[in-house]
Amino acid sequence: MDFLIANAHAAAGAPQQGSPMSLVIMLVVFGLIFYFMILRPQQKRMKDHKSLIESLSKGDEVLMQGGLIGKIEKIDAEGDMMVVSLSETTNVTVQKAAVATVLPKGSIKTL
Repeated sequence: MDFLIANAHAAAGAPQQGSPMSLVIMLVVFGLIFYFMILRPQQKRMKDHKSLIESLSKGDEVLMQGGLIGKIEKIDAEGDMMVVSLSETTNVTVQKAAVATVLPKGSIKTL
């Protein structure tokens, strides 16, 4: 019956352990990958969005994160609110941070 089941043999010695320096190097590499693939792009997006919000002015046509498209009628100087005109008769007050992008002039009329 020995030809059907392989015989188990005891290990000759203890398995070799890796050096602690290789663990440190691996953690540093994972940290760099995390930084360049997750943190850095997110910080860049936040910086671009902040500059977009600071550059808003009356008369800009904007696309809101909720999908609304309108024209800025009034911007609160001290706060972070603004009034956006969605149509001739409809105005809404929204936060500046809700702006997803600024559209080219005349975009609303082409819709």
